[in-house]
Order: sequence, then structure tokens, then C-alpha cells
Amino acid sequence: MIHDERNPTRRRRQAFRLLAAAILFVTALSLAGCDESAEEPGTIDDSPLTRDYAPQAGDGWQVSTPAEQGLDPELVAELYDDAGDLETLYGLLVVKNGHLVAEKYFHEGSAEQKARIQSATKSVASALVGIALDQGCLTSVEQKMLDSFPEVAGLITDPRKEQITIRQMLQMRAGYPWEETHPDLWEGLLSGHYPRLVEEFPLTADPGTRFQYSNLTSNWLGIIVDRACGSHLKPYAEENLFSPMGVEPGEWGTDWEGHNNGCGDLHLRARDMARFGQLYLDDGQYEGSQIVPADWVHDSLQTYSEDAWDNIGRFKDIGYGYHWWSATADEHRVNFAWGHGGQLIVLVDELDLVVVTTADPFWLQHDSQSWKHEKATISLVADFVTSLPTQ
Repeated sequence: MIHDERNPTRRRRQAFRLLAAAILFVTALSLAGCDESAEEPGTIDDSPLTRDYAPQAGDGWQVSTPAEQGLDPELVAELYDDAGDLETLYGLLVVKNGHLVAEKYFHEGSAEQKARIQSATKSVASALVGIALDQGCLTSVEQKMLDSFPEVAGLITDPRKEQITIRQMLQMRAGYPWEETHPDLWEGLLSGHYPRLVEEFPLTADPGTRFQYSNLTSNWLGIIVDRACGSHLKPYAEENLFSPMGVEPGEWGTDWEGHNNGCGDLHLRARDMARFGQLYLDDGQYEGSQIVPADWVHDSLQTYSEDAWDNIGRFKDIGYGYHWWSATADEHRVNFAWGHGGQLIVLVDELDLVVVTTADPFWLQHDSQSWKHEKATISLVADFVTSLPTQ
């Protein structure tokens, strides 16, 4: 987004809100003079213009207002005003101090829509790795990748692959390349036949030395959990992650062998994405139950690779943890799950704040047009977080 001094549209909106607030104030004074039972002007919470994002109670959420939870209502109103300009945004939620304080849906979005959250699925897959370790299905993050792929272990010609660990896979430092860098890699990702690609696809970096984003690496992680725990990711997540939080996921895409894809294709409602984000702000606890181990949450949100991605608007210093991104937004540090098209679960730990967006997933469309809209959604959230005072 552009600063106010360069954005006449935002200035007009602000002036309009100030004028509306003044009219309401004068009207309230007039009513008070005519009716002694009328409320004092100071008891009016927000103008109607800033209340169209008020959430509805339900789904176990505690509902509140921005002001009651220490957020400037004007900044929240600006966030939703700017959101209205985005052509592909579906949903925008703000959670503060565990309370849902703002929620609105746009275009094709709705409260009941189970959005394709794209690569934000990777953060869910990471949580399942942590749960599998806690349950003893997996022994350690130092466990070797090839331990779970005996069908290709004897075919490996690059000895470096024998040293790849689960930790390196979580950090996107296994050495496999990003699929969008070559048509053959992209075709392999779309093939749905993944175990054989462990051997067929080459490493382009020594394991553990460099960040390289790889969807196949996430799919292989999902298969590792699947084989170790004896359950596909979706039923495993339903039993150990989603059901304890009252979440009913939608469909979750699979490969040709029936494994749910660790890299993407999970469908969730925006409120359930927010619940997952709040779970991480609460150190893996939900209503007193430890769903994800607290130390796993801590380890996942660290930055193991700095400068993992170019700056996006006011999100700077973008790094990577265990399938979670990190960034700075002026004085704030954020972690976020990020999916193509603008699916976001943004955590600001110091403010106990979660911001969720859902948007057009631009399924299989990876071009300048889709990136333009995706970047606009990320910048929307980055601008909002940057505008918030530190605590």
C-alpha cells in the first residue's frame, strides 16, 4: 500500500469518516437535549461506518471490539476500507487477545467457505510432524529422509541424499530446487507420483547449506508422517489437531497413492485458520489441552534461513522456520503461514494478534497477474501491522 500522503482515496475516506463522526456527535447532542434518557455521547462505541466488520458470535469464539481489546478502531477501519479495494480478497479476520474483533467477507467469500489455503497447508503439516514426534511415531528431527523411502533407497546415486534429515526438510534446506525454476520439475510436482522423485530429481545445493523452497519436500514430509503413524494426514490431523479444537476441515488433495499433499490443497474456513494461528500464539494449547507441543511451536517459529524471500511491501527481512515464514514489519516481528493467491495466517506474538486472509487461490496460475493480487493482499496486512504501536 502507499502512504497516506500519496493516496488521495484514503484521505477522502478519512475525511468522510471524520465528517460522519462529527454529524453523529452533533445528532447525539441534539437527541440528548430532547430526551433525558438518551445515552451520553461518550458512550457511543464506533460510527456505523466502522462497524460493518463486527463479527457474529458463534463457533466457540469470544467476540469483542477492537477498542475493548486495545486496538485503535480507526486503524482497523482503515484496514477494512483498503480491503474493499482488493479485487480477489475473500475474507479478512482480526483476532486480538484471543477475541475475534473484526470479520468481513468479500466477493465470493463467506463465513462458511472452506478456502483452498494453498501453501499455508505447509504450516499445518509442520504441526503434524511435531505431534508425530511427541507421540513417538517419529524418533527425531535428525531422522534421515531415506529411512521412510526404502523403495528408492537402493537406487540413490547421489550420496548427499542419504544425509538429508527431517529438520533440513522442515527448514527447506534439503537441497532440492523450487519446482517453478524448470518445466520438468513442475511436471513432476503435478504428476502425483512422488516417492520415485526422491531419486530422480537432482539436488542443486548441499543439504543444510542453503534455503530452497520445495513443494516436493513438503509432500515427502507428509508421506513420512503418513508411513510412520499409519494414517494419511487428513484423518491424522482430524484426530490429533482439528477435532480437539472443534474444526471440521474440508477436502485435502491427495497424490496417486492416496497420501494427502503436505505442500497444499487443504481447505479450511477463515475462522478455523484463525483458530490454528491462535493455537500457536498460545504455545500449542487450546482450552487447557496441549494440542501441539510447546517446544515444537517455539522451534517452528524461529528463523533458520534469513533473506529467504525478497521484501514484500512492508514485510522485510523475510526468513523461514519449520514451514513457517518470518518477517519484520517496522518494529514488529511476525510469523506467517502463506499460501498462493494471498492465503495468510499472520501472527504478531508481542501484540497477541492474529490476522487471517483468504483470497482467490489462482489454482495452477502462477504469473504476473496472480502475483499482483497476492502481493496486494500481503501488503494490506503488512501495512496494518506496521501501523500498530508497539507494546
